[in-house]
Amino acid sequence: MKKYLFITALIFSSHPTFPQKVYEVKYSSQADLKIIAVNYESQADLKVYCVSYSSQANKDGLWFPVKYESQADIKIYFVEYESQADLKIYYVKYESQAGWRNEKKVHLLKRFGASKY
Repeated sequence: MKKYLFITALIFSSHPTFPQKVYEVKYSSQADLKIIAVNYESQADLKVYCVSYSSQANKDGLWFPVKYESQADIKIYFVEYESQADLKIYYVKYESQAGWRNEKKVHLLKRFGASKY
């Protein structure tokens, strides 16, 4: 039993966490990702919850907005139309609701080292 607990603890501790600190840029040319906030959860690729502390941004969809571009893992730009967006997000009310709805888009965050997948 002790071996099992040790192995389980080792497996979970070896998975890195990827902070998702985001900064909103003024121009689309400055952005790593162009996103749009949709009105319905069913339209979203990623359900997002904005956390209060950077240490809480430890899974996909938990975003911590930063004040300075240099602090960000990902620079985002909000577009007007869905067709312009790389990623469609929906803001959720609770932290536990955050995460992927469309896992085909995971690569968009993974390339910045900001996805656990």
